[in-house]
Amino acid sequence: MAKIEFKNVGHCYDVSAENKVYALNPFSLTWEDGGRYALLGPSGCGKTTMLNIMSGLITPSDGNVYFDENDITNVITEERNIAQVFQFPVIYNTMTVFDNLAFPLRCRKFDEDKIKTKVHEVAELLNLTEFLNKLTKKLTADQKQLISLGRGLVREDVAAVLMDEPLTVIDPDLKFKLRRKLKEINAKYKTTLIYVTHDQNEAMTFADNIIVMNEGNVVQIGTPKELFEKPKTTFVGYFIGSPAMNIYPCDAVSDDEVSIGGLKLKVNTKLPDSQKSNLKLGIRSEYINVVNKKSENTVEANINLVEDFGNYKLISATNDNIQIKVKVKRESVIPEDKILLEIPPEHCCIYNNEELVE
Repeated sequence: MAKIEFKNVGHCYDVSAENKVYALNPFSLTWEDGGRYALLGPSGCGKTTMLNIMSGLITPSDGNVYFDENDITNVITEERNIAQVFQFPVIYNTMTVFDNLAFPLRCRKFDEDKIKTKVHEVAELLNLTEFLNKLTKKLTADQKQLISLGRGLVREDVAAVLMDEPLTVIDPDLKFKLRRKLKEINAKYKTTLIYVTHDQNEAMTFADNIIVMNEGNVVQIGTPKELFEKPKTTFVGYFIGSPAMNIYPCDAVSDDEVSIGGLKLKVNTKLPDSQKSNLKLGIRSEYINVVNKKSENTVEANINLVEDFGNYKLISATNDNIQIKVKVKRESVIPEDKILLEIPPEHCCIYNNEELVE
């Protein structure tokens, strides 16, 4: 296992261009030894480029990469001692499942008894034991991807296991089980796991720390709780959470009060004069309360739609031209036409030029 460090790392695929366009804008970041991380963002944001720089498949056009303080920027993939699992299975169809799982260990001249023990351990972990003697070409797509995942996990001596959307072809129930298994592996072997995904649910249920990316930039790093409660940009507010955070353009009325279309709301953020323009207010639908009487920070709204998602209901309402999404318990009694909503100041996030006012 290893601590991985990027120092001012960036990448431009066409360095000869007069105006460089970066797929990954230069940044510095450390992945601690034994940590469990997710790289999260939409397609084309730079996640895979970052992962491939780690693995050595790409040499960055800017900056340096370190494994445990050693500069490995120009070290080839084979000498980096990493395991990489790709979006689609990378296996040998003419081999049995056992031989596929054993292959990385045999390449490193492990003892056959050790190989057998480790292969059976990983096979049991991934529910592949009954298929060990079968040719992989006879298996389903999700079973093949399990083998590919197993090849990445079979070695205990790797610096890190890098996974690029490894569960794409796996059915949803098995995805949940595998994420839990990966967390168990991380806890047991202290393996550094770095998991690329565009799916916020995968990231939030897998990682201790999530690196959110957009347009080649790292926009926020934090725990699932931090990303949900205090998105540092409006992009993170939109991207994390279902539904996305309610976000509205607003104007400052005082140091701790804003106006949204004439509606005044108290907030817990103290607004300095330098940050009283280009403002937006964000609040999660989970934090808006349905109340029975008017008080400070209540809003009267018309109900447009109530959707039942089984474990909760989602209310879509409007106040003038403001659209409000509210999550409530499934058993909640909801009025037919009008509703009174409380916007708690402590859960309001204020953004200046799309960035959180701390």
